[in-house]
Amino acid sequence: MNKPRRWARKSKEDRIFDVLNITVLTIIAILVLYPLYFVVIASISNPDRIYSGDVWLLPKEITFEGYKRIFQDEMIWLGYKNTVIYTVLGTAVNVVLTLMAAYALSRKDLAGRNIFMLLFIFTMFFSGGLIPTYLVVKNLGLVNTIWAMILPKAIAVWNLIVARTFFQSNIPDELLEAAKIDGCSNTKFFLKVVLPLSKPIIAVLVLFYAVGHWNSYFDALIYLNDEGLYPLQLILRNILIQNEAAANMVGDVASYAAQRRLAELIKYGVIIVAALPLLIVYPFVQKYFVKGALIGGIKG
Repeated sequence: MNKPRRWARKSKEDRIFDVLNITVLTIIAILVLYPLYFVVIASISNPDRIYSGDVWLLPKEITFEGYKRIFQDEMIWLGYKNTVIYTVLGTAVNVVLTLMAAYALSRKDLAGRNIFMLLFIFTMFFSGGLIPTYLVVKNLGLVNTIWAMILPKAIAVWNLIVARTFFQSNIPDELLEAAKIDGCSNTKFFLKVVLPLSKPIIAVLVLFYAVGHWNSYFDALIYLNDEGLYPLQLILRNILIQNEAAANMVGDVASYAAQRRLAELIKYGVIIVAALPLLIVYPFVQKYFVKGALIGGIKG
């Protein structure tokens, strides 16, 4: 009963704005979600029906041949294992270092904190380039190790800025002063007070870093030579390239068409296999994500 009354109390201009706002947001949501939906239905549809334009709302002539071929490859499971290791270990390192650095930089009693912050920000705009970075990683003995996937990108400066702003906006100086009066050290205050109050920003950092590690393949392409260390993204890329090459090398027309159909199914299936774990995890951190991102994005 309350909603119709509130709607009736709105002015004509407000009602028009609400309708337009809902309409525009609905269109945007459809434009964002439909490509993902199309990939899902295309991955289980006959590629010939996709080429003819018959597949746009529902799958046609459902087949799971693409997924069957993908999961028959033992390297897929190895890639999953490696990617989980890189994501879990890398995210843990990222979050721990980012939180410690951000909290220290948010403290007004840190001498030279503005200079340190400028040095961090400088790296956002200028870098040594690919070759110097590779030489640094090589000279540190990290090439062809899991640490090459983790340590070179241990802190993302943008995430550091967001976390620093969160601490400045949500951890008042009076709280620290009260804790010091009770004999609390800086380390204990950070572990016992700051971290429990920082669940939203921790969830944001975990999501940002985990997505980055899960989708990472370029670092593996540069630093890893052992296929046993390849992450999922690089293995899926190789599977896709191999099937595309196999299709192009077939001489018989019928075999070529069959191979191209299989390559098409694998292409769509690879996208789903790579994205599905993140789509499953996201709802569990979504409730913290919006709050943490908004609070961390407000200048303190």
